Amino acid sequence: MRFRSAFTAVLGAALLLAVNPAPASAATGQFRYDYVTDEGYDVTGFLTDPPNEQCLTLPGVGQDNTQPGHSPKNRTNAWATVFSEPGCQGAFFKLRPHTGGASERLKVRSVVFE
Repeated sequence: MRFRSAFTAVLGAALLLAVNPAPASAATGQFRYDYVTDEGYDVTGFLTDPPNEQCLTLPGVGQDNTQPGHSPKNRTNAWATVFSEPGCQGAFFKLRPHTGGASERLKVRSVVFE
């Protein structure tokens, strides 16, 4: 009888683990990009420890700014895919973890970390 109780408890625990999603993970480090504000100021934007697998429209260069960001630098421990449009739409480019970067020719408005 004890074997059935122990088996039932283990089976129940396994089912609970299977049903509950894993906690959201985040990339560790910082993602940086440069942009020009509508007032004409040069600014560096950044995301620190951004969430993985979630599309992020970059602050300051979404639809509210006429000019996109540029010169992205990925200093996180995850791959970063940058997009030319908000909502992870348009042309894209992958930046490797820790050392990935591009020149001011690469225009960005959103990013997702993998």
